[in-house]
Amino acid sequence: MIPLDPLPNLIDQVYARILEAITDRSLPPGHRIRQNELAEKLGVSRQPVSHALHLLHRQGLVAESGRRGFEVTRLDPARIRQLYEVRGAIDALAARLAAAQTKVDAAGRARLEAALQAGRTIDKNTPLARLIALDVDFHSAIYRLAGNPAIEEMIAPQWPHMRRSMATVLAELDYRESAWTEHEAIASEIFAGNAKVAEAAALAHAQTAGRMTEERLRATDDKAA
Repeated sequence: MIPLDPLPNLIDQVYARILEAITDRSLPPGHRIRQNELAEKLGVSRQPVSHALHLLHRQGLVAESGRRGFEVTRLDPARIRQLYEVRGAIDALAARLAAAQTKVDAAGRARLEAALQAGRTIDKNTPLARLIALDVDFHSAIYRLAGNPAIEEMIAPQWPHMRRSMATVLAELDYRESAWTEHEAIASEIFAGNAKVAEAAALAHAQTAGRMTEERLRATDDKAA
């Protein structure tokens, strides 16, 4: 990890950097976090690291381990399934609303087109962190185009967990292309104003991702048992 500049929002920067490392599995599940070592890598004191870890602890991304220590939590397959069940409903609603807005919200449509175009640049060498960021940008663009701020407000607290789950399936080379093929299909129906079809495509996409993630996590747990 690259050392940070000592800016006023240092705790936020440290939080973001640790979250990124957890998401792209630079800090893998079960990894014991040593605050002194982490502070040294980031070029900061222990205080902002400690504050950031307590924020991550409240979100369930790290757990207490030993005396005043933390470790990266493991993904729970059942919990991930539950999150995707909710996300499927939200994504379906967002796609339906976005399809109704696409002809009146030029800026929102352009944002979605840009996110889609960026996704077309991925290949087998695209870093995992970049894949996750592009995926988040695509879905965020749909949420924004939907025109209902409550959608983004409801999904925001779950993004850290969703990013971690994305890493589980996007690490598979064969799903990188199929995920964006599904994105193309969703966007195409939104741009065409086909609300019901867009809704169904978005729901199916979330269900597929959720099923694949749960299956992969359970398979990993079985091997570890």
